[in-house]
Amino acid sequence: MTNTRTLRRNTPPRRQSHLAVIELPDEISAFQAYRLLQYHGISPENLAIVGDGYSSPERIGLLRPMQIAQRKSFALSIMAGSLGALSGTFLVLASNSQEFAIPPLLSLQNYAPHAWLIIPGLSLVSGFLGAVIGGLIGFFGEGTAAGIYRHRLRQGQYLLMIEGSEKLVRWGQEVLSQYSTSRLY
Repeated sequence: MTNTRTLRRNTPPRRQSHLAVIELPDEISAFQAYRLLQYHGISPENLAIVGDGYSSPERIGLLRPMQIAQRKSFALSIMAGSLGALSGTFLVLASNSQEFAIPPLLSLQNYAPHAWLIIPGLSLVSGFLGAVIGGLIGFFGEGTAAGIYRHRLRQGQYLLMIEGSEKLVRWGQEVLSQYSTSRLY
């Protein structure tokens, strides 16, 4: 007999992680900001410099916009296809049942031999529409931010990334905002 209490105790609770990305113009300012955050108590485990000579975008998990669009497209097509199959099943079952009042024109009893073709048809159509919508959301949503960051890196700029709890990320942003200078020229 296993004790479920000991099994739960061994698995660490999943913590929500937050991320801040700071764009910096050159390597010197990126390294100075990194050292400043370390000086104020933020662990190097929560910091990453991305750019030439430091971490690559792939190493820290910054996906390409097309990878994001493909993942969103796949996930939404599976979800929409499943919903299409469920709605098709409901339509077929409701049409054959006497409890639901379906107009005679929409009733599938007139098309009894072909009624079960509606289920895969609806799932395919809704899966395709879900893939298109998911791809657009992925490309123009999260993919836009990833594309902008990759463009900045190609221009020779650097990214300083702070990842951790919400309190840690806000503290890092506050530290950097206190020491930043605004240019008025």
